[in-house]
Amino acid sequence: MTKIIDKNFSMPKCFNQNSKPSLYCPGCGQSIFLKHFGFVIDELSIQNKITLGIDIGCSLLAWNFFNFDIVQTHHGRSVPVAVGYKLSNRRRIVVSIMGDGGGYAIGLQSLLHATFRNNPISVFVLNNTGYSMTGGQMAPTSIPGEITTTSPAGKDPKTSGRAFHGPELIKQLSDDKSYIARASVSNPILLQKMIKKTLENQIKNNSFSFLEVLVPCPTNWKTTAKESFEFLSKLENEFPIGEMTRNEK
Repeated sequence: MTKIIDKNFSMPKCFNQNSKPSLYCPGCGQSIFLKHFGFVIDELSIQNKITLGIDIGCSLLAWNFFNFDIVQTHHGRSVPVAVGYKLSNRRRIVVSIMGDGGGYAIGLQSLLHATFRNNPISVFVLNNTGYSMTGGQMAPTSIPGEITTTSPAGKDPKTSGRAFHGPELIKQLSDDKSYIARASVSNPILLQKMIKKTLENQIKNNSFSFLEVLVPCPTNWKTTAKESFEFLSKLENEFPIGEMTRNEK
């Protein structure tokens, strides 16, 4: 049997070396995102310049990973907290991380207005098409036919709407200098490049940046590792991967 050695199997230097083992469920895509987020912070040498706002939900577990300033906010409020922090200290690189519930449900108003004002922060929404920490209920991003704890027969688009496409809406309100994109943990090389662009756009252009990341949730999807990435591939058909420009047709 051929042994495959992952030469990149290392931890970012900005990780808290004394932290507990990962609190994420086995196979959760959020921890994959956070690892590459950490590598970008190392690459840009911004560990001492960054402040991270985290939302209630699975994304709050990010506090356990990093050795830099982190602010815990209420559900759906990490964006306005990040905006306020940036206004009070414009030299800081301010980032908000939340799930699709915090971004597209309870926190949508704040997200849209931060986009519209072109507030110079970087926002990451981790989309696993459900409310994972509270039991896997249907979310705005759940795709038609998706089975959740509140749609056991599958999501009915006639009564619950189609899947919510966040970046496509956000780009309509964005400034010309904004960076809007969608990535997936299925392609970690592209993911890391997009994370870097999301942070660099704030640093170099003093502009709003947004990246949605598709992540698997095996616990609530009730899938094996293979099935998780098969469903993730299905999501990538619903939510196209790539960079977006304002008012792109």
